[in-house]
Amino acid sequence: MKILVTGGAGYIASHTNLELLNAGYDVIAIDNLSNSCMESITRVEKLTNKKISFYEADILDKDRMTKIFQEEKIDAVIHFAGLKAVGESCSIPLKYYKNNLSGTITLLEVMQEFGVKNLVFSSSATVYGEPKSVPVTEEFPLSATNPYGRTKLIIEDMLRDLYQSDSSWNIAILRYFNPIGAHESGEIGEDPNGIPNNLVPYVAKVAAGVLEQINVFGDDYDTPDGTGIRDYIHVVDLALGHIKAIDKLNQKPGLVTYNLGTGVGYSVFDIIRNYEKACNIKLPYVVTDRRPGDIPITYADPTKAFKELGWKAERGIEKMCEDSYRWQSKNPNGYRK
Repeated sequence: MKILVTGGAGYIASHTNLELLNAGYDVIAIDNLSNSCMESITRVEKLTNKKISFYEADILDKDRMTKIFQEEKIDAVIHFAGLKAVGESCSIPLKYYKNNLSGTITLLEVMQEFGVKNLVFSSSATVYGEPKSVPVTEEFPLSATNPYGRTKLIIEDMLRDLYQSDSSWNIAILRYFNPIGAHESGEIGEDPNGIPNNLVPYVAKVAAGVLEQINVFGDDYDTPDGTGIRDYIHVVDLALGHIKAIDKLNQKPGLVTYNLGTGVGYSVFDIIRNYEKACNIKLPYVVTDRRPGDIPITYADPTKAFKELGWKAERGIEKMCEDSYRWQSKNPNGYRK
């Protein structure tokens, strides 16, 4: 079975590629390499001793996408491609709308043209906006507090409308919470361009001495230690959730939606303390103003994914930080030499 992975050289995608290959799937990956590196593809191939069919392409390029679908007999698509930084989306919203929405429409049009109607969509817990309570179930009301989250929510609405118009589609919407960590080999991990937007890769750079100090964005939230609380999930657990979602699509379920999280919330200071244990270094930090679009607390109720997919997160916060630090230590410049 051939799986097309969009954004296929990215952080979550590279770990998913590895698990797909280990599970016996053939992987076709496309990526424009704007925020990723071809080296991740090479390393997954080395770790699995299997080949990935890689295309350097942009999902906005309909002619190129059409050619790829003509060349490959694709059975299902896992759609990761998209810009993903909350703070940046508030600064350059039009770029986010164009890239994430237009790219997805182009992909869906080409899939429809070739009769490929099995899709796993990489959504996000940001579609819950600022939840009134925790843990968050899939039935919670949906909203968005930033342009990035709004693009995910609009794409979800598009997929629901598409399924209503044509029930021969099988679509799994996966709402992830906060993926962190790396493959335990230390060979693949998160490698953002420039200064990281997300907490853990930023902490990793401070631990490695690349950045001076951690910025804690607000310590005046209504939480036990004043910092924001999130559900952090190991990227390998998240990747395995995609394998379970592909298995589910083979059962022709129609449109299904799942939270992928641990069900446990950790604060920013919890992350810093656990990372200090992993690297055995005291990490300097400074408290600064809150970021626009951030919310105080959110963590998942992952019960539905366990009941319907047979999936649950197995790796705890210590393992997440240990694997993150191993990746950072082995690759101080990420994939770049």
